[in-house]
Amino acid sequence: MSIFLTDFARTRLFRPNRRNTIQDITPEQFERHLNDTPPLKVLDGYAPFCKLHVHRNWTSTRCLAVPITSDNRHLLRSDYEARTPDELAVLVRWFEGLEPPVAEYLVVILYDREQLAKEGTPIDADWGVVGCMYTMEPEETPMAPITMLRNALGVEEGGSGVPIDREAYRRSVEFWRTHANWRG
Repeated sequence: MSIFLTDFARTRLFRPNRRNTIQDITPEQFERHLNDTPPLKVLDGYAPFCKLHVHRNWTSTRCLAVPITSDNRHLLRSDYEARTPDELAVLVRWFEGLEPPVAEYLVVILYDREQLAKEGTPIDADWGVVGCMYTMEPEETPMAPITMLRNALGVEEGGSGVPIDREAYRRSVEFWRTHANWRG
């Protein structure tokens, strides 16, 4: 099985001077590690074309999702942002000014070659990296509600074309109501 780091993931996971991205390695080293090191486990993603490879964190990358508490609520920020120039901006929120723990696991989000071709990203590998979660547990962080909505809109709006699973959406809202990502 071969894995390719897509440009979409590369630009989001490896940003210079952003402490909330993957640390201590280059995109090429990350891709090589994924191809050379078997995951601890493989989880099913939100659709048949999506798999999650769980790896023990071999970097100093910090957890991305942080619980919201009365002590840190004042550090929350929000704005409308698009992930790419072609997407519409959506409301996002994040923490500024806090220091999360180093993640125990990197949970790599993979799409199969056929789905990536459908989304306009042909690859020669079997799987393409589209994202990564930095977590304390070897499990998936729920997809953000806005990502589920974008996916349901279809590939022309930056999604995957997968309809909303109402129960998964409810679980996502419950998690993200009490957590936020951070930026540094």
